[in-house]
Amino acid sequence: MILINLLPHREVARKLRRDIFNISLGASALAGGLIAGIIFVWYQTQLSGQQGKNLVLQNEIKRFDNQIKDIAGLEAEIAGLRARQQAVEDLQADRNLPVHLLTELVKQLPDGVFVTSMRQDSQTVTLQGVAQSNERVSELLRNLGNNTPWFSKPELVEIVAGSVTLPPKDQRRVSNFTIRVRLVRASEAEKMLASVSAASAPMVSASTPVKK
Repeated sequence: MILINLLPHREVARKLRRDIFNISLGASALAGGLIAGIIFVWYQTQLSGQQGKNLVLQNEIKRFDNQIKDIAGLEAEIAGLRARQQAVEDLQADRNLPVHLLTELVKQLPDGVFVTSMRQDSQTVTLQGVAQSNERVSELLRNLGNNTPWFSKPELVEIVAGSVTLPPKDQRRVSNFTIRVRLVRASEAEKMLASVSAASAPMVSASTPVKK
């Protein structure tokens, strides 16, 4: 039997191309959707993994923060213990401060200067006395500031002209003064004495003649 196609061949070719295009378009859409799905799943996996890592890091940070707080508390306790230890050492070393105070004061008083009263408040000592002249008071200030490690920061609070009566009925002009000075702790004074000795030792050895 002979079949005769009565449809125009151009229309058939056009329909074939249209079908191929539609199939290609559908396949491209399917492939694009599949690729997009794979990429989405990959990103979700990466995001979940990063979130898990972030959670682990946050837990570790909290643990380290607690450890840091514990260390800070220990450091504060150690600082408090050291402060108490230093206070006890200062008290033990300061037992002889009155002796050093009187000894050094006698050494540093120039001729013609007399102390009439002395008051100590913590490390501050207030001296009141009588001097033959203002120059004697200035000399006392220099001695207290430069010639002894047991006193520091001498300050002239007041100086007032006065007079004293000497027998037989002789009056002499004097200077009534008030000086405030800081009494150095024993530990600080010992450090100053050690530094002075270390500084003077090379000078003494250098000045010693060499025997041949």
